[in-house]
Parts: sequence; structure tokens; C-alpha cells
Amino acid sequence: MSTQTHRLIINELARCDECAVLRVSGELDRNAEKFFLRTLGASVMAGHRHLVLDVTALVFCDSRGLNCLLGVRWLLRRREGQLLLAGTGRHLAELLMLTGSSDIFPRYLTVGQALLSLPPSHRPTWPPSASPLPDGTPSEPPSHGPVLP
Repeated sequence: MSTQTHRLIINELARCDECAVLRVSGELDRNAEKFFLRTLGASVMAGHRHLVLDVTALVFCDSRGLNCLLGVRWLLRRREGQLLLAGTGRHLAELLMLTGSSDIFPRYLTVGQALLSLPPSHRPTWPPSASPLPDGTPSEPPSHGPVLP
């Protein structure tokens, strides 16, 4: 699933019954707040009590964006879940620090590290497996250069 508004893109990277991993790219501000809340709210309504947000490509987040994160956190806590942030950049880290919000958002360097903080039964497969080709055969993982002996 991939959804997009003017300057914000949200892609679902992995999911299981209890958890979804979403990549949030672009700008989280007043113009994107309804889209952000509607998209993450739909994931929560689908039964996901834990959300891991890969915010590596989030280039801007203002106070309205922070309020969105706080709102989603509140919703997940009411369902005995968590909002976990992975790949928090300097700008978002500074915003969290300046507003006194650093301690309420668990932050991890990678999605994999964030998922390890959840019970094993609540974790989706990570990294996601390659999608099959149209004829049903498994696709090859992307090559990262030649394999040396």
C-alpha cells in the first residue's frame, strides 16, 4: 500500500496482525496532518496495535506534525500498543528534544532494531520478502554489486 498527498508519502513496508511498518517520506506539517492521521488511523482500525514508522526520509516536521505523532501515540496506547520511530533524523530529534517529547517516543536507528523491541508474535517478517513475479516465481533479491569469493 502506498498513499500520497502533496508533500507526504506513506508506504506500508510490512505488516502482520499486530504491527505495521510504514515509511513516512516528505513533510509532515499542517498541509499533511489530515492525510497522515487518516492513513495511520486506517492502519490502527485494521487491527495494528503497534506501528513502526521509518522516518529516515522525513525531511520536515513542525509542531502540527508533532501533534499528529502524539495523537497516534495516544490512540495506540489506548489499545495497549506502541508507536516506534526508526531512523530519526537530526531535525526531528531536535524537535522532540526542544519540546520535551524525546522520552515518550521510543527511537531506534533501524526498523529491525525497533521490531526487536516487540514480542516475537507481534513482529512482521523483516526485512520483507521479495514479491513474486507475475508468473508466480520468486523474484531475486536486489544485487548490491558483485559477490567476491
